[in-house]
Amino acid sequence: MLEKSNLFQSSEKAILVGVALKEQKDHQVNEYLQELAFLATTAGAVTAKTFIQKLQHPDSKTYLGKGKLEEIKNYAAGKDISVLIFDDELTGAQISNIEKATNIKTIDRSDLILDIFARRAKTAQAKAQVELAQYQYILPRLRGMWKHLERLGGGIGTRGPGESEIETDRRIVREKISLLRRRLSEIEKQAYTQRKDRGEFIRVALVGYTNVGKSTLMNLLSKSAVLAENKLFATLDTTTRKIVFENTPFLLSDTVGFIRKLPHHLIESFKSTLDEVKESDILLHVVDISHPQYEDQMKVVNNTLNELGCSDKPMITIFNKMDLYEERTFDEWLDPEVKEGLLHELKDRWQNDTQSRCVFVSATERREIDVLRTSILNQVREMYTKRYPYKTGYQSFDYEQ
Repeated sequence: MLEKSNLFQSSEKAILVGVALKEQKDHQVNEYLQELAFLATTAGAVTAKTFIQKLQHPDSKTYLGKGKLEEIKNYAAGKDISVLIFDDELTGAQISNIEKATNIKTIDRSDLILDIFARRAKTAQAKAQVELAQYQYILPRLRGMWKHLERLGGGIGTRGPGESEIETDRRIVREKISLLRRRLSEIEKQAYTQRKDRGEFIRVALVGYTNVGKSTLMNLLSKSAVLAENKLFATLDTTTRKIVFENTPFLLSDTVGFIRKLPHHLIESFKSTLDEVKESDILLHVVDISHPQYEDQMKVVNNTLNELGCSDKPMITIFNKMDLYEERTFDEWLDPEVKEGLLHELKDRWQNDTQSRCVFVSATERREIDVLRTSILNQVREMYTKRYPYKTGYQSFDYEQ
């Protein structure tokens, strides 16, 4: 089913559409649409143009005003535009009405993210989680989105006597959701058993916004080969490695990246994957400090951790991509002493604001990685001492992966 769910063929042309509400600032709207463009690129689409309409509130029938839809239709004429991608969730009726007005296939941000997740899913658990999220997305939109069921693989089956088409479709989708939940429950039981079998090791989890460099850091710290690329959601499945720093062992996990406006049903479906975060002892919050909106991204991650009940866990904040930050922030003719002073102020500020240990690194240049290792080692040893005060050393902990 997942193999048939891809929305895009190679290099399809897309138009991105956003609505600027009165409480939103221009830079926020532009940032959201830049991220939407990155999502579209990750899914294999090429952005032809972006449209933004300022509204008091979205239109209940077409989301945009009729004039803006006509403008989009006129722009797309003769340009081989394949799809309209809206930055917010649309109802099935809105999708149907927009497609009637423009004659262009229309999807929303949630549908786009689901497509990327479907492409990235490798394990049975990830595939089942994505499939469940797809059906949960489709269920309330069935009346206006029949083609989405076709894209998910068809196989609807025969309709029962006396049932309307929409009633039968809803019944089939609900049955599929129930089946997937049972399948995931079995997979989660196995995963829980595996986690319980990891013994008494301190568990450390890499968390952060998507595409901040978690997998690159995982590779550096564990000397393993985890997929790391400049695309959103490169990692879906949790990867766990045993690491030993100075005879002190612990488990390090790389987890799925967070993102703003992440569909609720996707969070629900991936709760079992996020159990790795919930059951960890220490969190490594990785931040792309070179990103213009890195502070907003930090808030998204912290809010998600709070929703998961993980905000009180010991945390090390890792500000990654310092090389790119310095390129973006400092003029090449800046006096070195002034630069050092500004960097010192930056580090002091975040040390105070986060109330946690902060490390400033460049994973690609391997800058300050030894400082990071030392910070992790100290935190892990501190945790071992609190949890197992009766143990005299760390080599007594046993773990077979």
